[in-house]
Order: sequence, then structure tokens, then C-alpha cells
Amino acid sequence: MRIAYFDCFAGISGDMTLGALVDAGADFELLKGELDKLHIHDFDLERERVTKRGISACDITVHTHHHRHDHHHGHEHSHSHGRSFTDIEHIISHSDLSDRVKRNAIAVFTLLGEAEAKIHGTTIDKIHFHEVGAVDAIVDIVGACVCLELLGIDKIYCSPIPTFTGMVEIAHGTFPLPAPATLEILKDKPWRELGVEGEIVTPTGAAIVSALAESFAAMPAMSIESTGYGSGKNDFGLPNVLRVVVGEAVAEPLSAADAAIIETNIDDLSPQIYEVVMERLFEAGALDVYLTPIQMKKSRPATLLSVICEPVQIDALSQIIFEETTSIGLRIDERKRICLNREIETAKTKYGPIRLKIARMGGEVLNVQPEYEDCRAAAAKFNVPIKCVNDAALVSFYNN
Repeated sequence: MRIAYFDCFAGISGDMTLGALVDAGADFELLKGELDKLHIHDFDLERERVTKRGISACDITVHTHHHRHDHHHGHEHSHSHGRSFTDIEHIISHSDLSDRVKRNAIAVFTLLGEAEAKIHGTTIDKIHFHEVGAVDAIVDIVGACVCLELLGIDKIYCSPIPTFTGMVEIAHGTFPLPAPATLEILKDKPWRELGVEGEIVTPTGAAIVSALAESFAAMPAMSIESTGYGSGKNDFGLPNVLRVVVGEAVAEPLSAADAAIIETNIDDLSPQIYEVVMERLFEAGALDVYLTPIQMKKSRPATLLSVICEPVQIDALSQIIFEETTSIGLRIDERKRICLNREIETAKTKYGPIRLKIARMGGEVLNVQPEYEDCRAAAAKFNVPIKCVNDAALVSFYNN
């Protein structure tokens, strides 16, 4: 599986994304040919090599023509005449681009439009991008989606987003950075503290990675084929470039960890006491505790108490078993255990936020399990069956 990792150590914008993907190997002439399929003729694309604080990078500039005749729509547009989200969606969907490029570009624009609509208290169909901004955004967003297809990228991953400060000029005056739309687009994504002054993450750049990236974390295991650096237009005291790493995903080797199993057979303990025994063992750090019905000598029904733990916990957990049960002897069996990488994510559902335990191998999701306690609490609050909450959490996860 071919993947691309967006390393936003110094931010991300639309032109930086284009530059980095071209620098990583996307053919510039093929890119221009694909953009021609949009049938808008009021821009030119320029490429040049620049050096940003010692880093050689590809700088892509979109030159827009303020006055032009739009042959696709058959009427004049001026610099001040905006394009609506609906106009842009129509341009993309009626182009000759591939279905995948259309689908991804519209997903990015939808995210951008919804964020702007929320910020301005309106609906996405009433959002307008002023003429030059609309052309820039169309070229950046569609161009990025074209480059990903030219590179044969199956999935993209992104680093956490760097923080930044300062002020920005927006339609109604000066506003503190990050721009409201940028924050809205990245509201549920992880950020890391950088704190440089200047707009290093733009709404367009934010929308591209927010809509298309699988996750925002450290670079996944991969064999690297190429790297690309896309130049920004400013200097913030660090190389103003976006780095993109392209290669093949490498399945992370499953590492075996040491584990111990403590076992004892018990035939003379009140069943009520097992609840306390299990609670204490879990509180002390047991990885798992379980009971198995067995039959002992003289046909006595009995219970096999099993505790899985890390080897360093053997003494502490054995002491709890001796204190709380009637056992006078334990069996210790040392084993190896292999675990998938697990993490907790939160799904947004109509029943509220539900945490999910995600198990991955080589970046691929193998298992998703909603947290039982969250589902139980939401089911009680909304007076619905717990399976409805469970299913809603899974649908939310897989749809996003």
C-alpha cells in the first residue's frame, strides 16, 4: 500500500501542498493537463526552485487573471464577483477529472465551506469565495487530489498541527490567528506547541489534510521512496516548507512481551467473595482475571482462578490471592503475549460522545469496540437499547 506522510513541522497551505507533492514526484506537466479538465481558464501555474533557510523546495504559484471570459459558463466574471460553493461543486463534478479526484476534492471543499458557514452563521449554499480566492482554492485543492492520484497514493497520514500566533486580515477586519475557519476545520485534531508568529496553517491546507488524512500522529512504519518539500511564501524564523514523504507501508512487526499466568484451584470459597478478589487483582494491575468451573477429586465442583499479569507483578498479585481466598498454593506459568497496537478514539453520535477502542496492525484497523460503560450510560440517559448506542458509535467511526 502506497502512503504519503505530511510532515507539517512548519505549517501547511494549499500551495505548499502542491509544491511538496510535485517535489515528491508528481509530474508537473501531467498536473497542468489534469487541471485543464476543469475548463476554467483564468489562471496559470508556475513552478520554481527556491531555498528556504537552507532547504531546497518547490514553489508553486497560481497566477490568476482578474478579468477573463469563462468559456465553461459563458459569461464574464470580475475580481469582485464571488464563486459560491455550489458553483465550485458544479465545476468539479462536471469536469473530466477521475471520479476519485472529484470525490476527494468535493470532500475537501465541503469541509472548507461548512467551516466558513458555521463561522459566519449561515449555510454552505450561501458561502461565496471571492474570485481570486476561489481560483486559488480550486487549483490548490483539486491539484493536491490530482497529485495524490498521479503518485498512486492509497492513504495519507499527517503529523500533529503546529500552533501559531499573530493577527490576520479577514473580510470584516483584523482577527487573531489561527483564523476561525482553520480552528473549526481542525477542532478535533491533535496540535503540538510551536507558537511561531504568522499564519503557518491556512484554512485550505487544514481542509486538505483534515478531509483526506487517516490520522494525525508520528510517521507510520514505511519504506521511503521519495521526499518532497513545498515552499510557503513567507519566513517565520524556520524553514517555511511542508515535507511530504512517499513510500510503501510496512507492517509493524508484532512484538512478543513476557507475561505470567497465576492459577489456583479452589473448592471451598464462598462465590460472593470472588467479586472482591477480582476487583483487588485488577486494581493492582492484573492484565486479566477469569474464573473457570472445574471438577476436582471426589467429584467436587470447584473454580479455577486464573490471573494474567506482567512478571514483575507476580509477588504482589500472589499476596492478594493468599489474603482474599482459601488457596494455600499457586501455579506460575511464564508465557509470551502478542498484542495489537491499541488506542482510544471518540465517536460523535446522537447519544453523545462514545469512546472506542481501536486495534491496528501496520496502520490497518482490525477491530473497533465501543466502550461498554459509555454505551451503558448513554443507553440509560436516552432510554434506548444499548445495542443502538453501540451500533451508532460504529457507524460514526466507519463513516469518518
